[in-house]
Amino acid sequence: MVGIAAWGAYAPRLRLSRKAVTEANAWVAPNLKAKGKGERSMANWDEDALTMAVEAARDALGPDDDRSHIDSLYFASTTAPFADRLNAGIVSAALTLEKSITATDVTGSQRCGLTALGQALAAGGRALVAVGEHRKARAASAQELDFGDGAAAFVIGEGPGAAQFLGRGSVTDDFIDHFRGDDGGFDYYWEERWIRDEGIVKLVPPAIRKALEVAGLSPSDVDHFCFPSTFSGMAATLAKTIGIRPEAVRDNLASVMGEAGCAHGPIMLAHALEDARENEVVLVAQFGQGAEALVFRATGKGPRPARGVTGSLADREVETNYLKFLTFNGLVEWDKGMRAEKDNKTALTTLYRNEDMILGLVGGRCRETGVVQFPRTRISVAPNNPAVDTQEPYKFAERRASILSYSADYLTFSMAPPNHYGMVVFEGGGRIMMDITDVAPGDVETGLPVRMVFRIKEIDEKRGFTRYFWKATPDRAAIAARSAQTQAAE
Repeated sequence: MVGIAAWGAYAPRLRLSRKAVTEANAWVAPNLKAKGKGERSMANWDEDALTMAVEAARDALGPDDDRSHIDSLYFASTTAPFADRLNAGIVSAALTLEKSITATDVTGSQRCGLTALGQALAAGGRALVAVGEHRKARAASAQELDFGDGAAAFVIGEGPGAAQFLGRGSVTDDFIDHFRGDDGGFDYYWEERWIRDEGIVKLVPPAIRKALEVAGLSPSDVDHFCFPSTFSGMAATLAKTIGIRPEAVRDNLASVMGEAGCAHGPIMLAHALEDARENEVVLVAQFGQGAEALVFRATGKGPRPARGVTGSLADREVETNYLKFLTFNGLVEWDKGMRAEKDNKTALTTLYRNEDMILGLVGGRCRETGVVQFPRTRISVAPNNPAVDTQEPYKFAERRASILSYSADYLTFSMAPPNHYGMVVFEGGGRIMMDITDVAPGDVETGLPVRMVFRIKEIDEKRGFTRYFWKATPDRAAIAARSAQTQAAE
């Protein structure tokens, strides 16, 4: 018996107002006005499919930084930053997983997120599946409004866990509803009616019926039906065709998030698990050169994510600056100024030798004095005992922290000026000078509680290399708790 032991999700805090987009493009695309309702999730400039997958995985794994129980990792995305580098290896390093794990990239189709989850369930063991997506779309296109950015993650384990795996069904058929060439450009779509009537309606039901057959269930047994689609009412149409009750069809989050590509089926599954009661059946399916369908039975047990889909969607900031969205996604060429004219070449030897420090935010703790420091060095920084070779690895990423001092710098180059950075101090010791992200002028102050997030540090556009590091972001849960305590005291 195998199942989902834990799950997590992530949606960027920024939410682009669709009304702002349609109004900006009304002069050239007035036909988009009907899509100008709600908002879509919008990745910050320093987020991509990989960083979002890391955040979802941290949500699934919880605050414990001992992840030695994970023996395999699957990273799924059609927008991974590297075409020839093991992206799952970067995720593994960021999560400080053991070097002995197996790691796999799964890509090539919008259903690859569910494919990765199905493969992990079939293989068994203690696996982590992380799915992230950050698709680009041409300005003034329908996809620009339909898409959204996000990620989901699942911990697979022996036993039923939070959701017992019951069955899987797959259909593989080279039905080209859209494609994107290896130049990393934009998706090219075919006619909608063709996709709907010849693709989804004919290819998805066989996969669902097979999954239900393997599970020994009938369509009427399904309590939660998850199917992502940008076509209005598509999930309800499939449910009627298959015999699933109308009330079982889940909201696809289109109005509050958009469609997150290969991550959206997993995101809807994560959302359903938040609501599912004991013994309820959850069915998730996704279309893409065929279809993938998975069936689970919720147990009502197991740990729940700290944020999950509901928490991620609640933590939002509306963005009405359409030009910012275009800039963050590289859709406009702008003058970055002389301060941006530097060579961002990464020393790959240094990156490898300091991988745990750079990608995992691992410092050192002196065995003799207990002094904590970052970076880890041969000589301890303890002033009264500069011991040599006494440091053991010490993980900072999951530890509480606060701002000691900071600067909001308009002179240095920043993709989202001003460039916020400062000295961050950690509970239990240690301090790091680092960037502060997801903030606006006036948001940062001394003593501000922060948490660590894995983000893009710089992009070497000349060589196509993305450099990652950790940044501080306001810990809004801690801030809210502190505010509630203050109000209670008053």
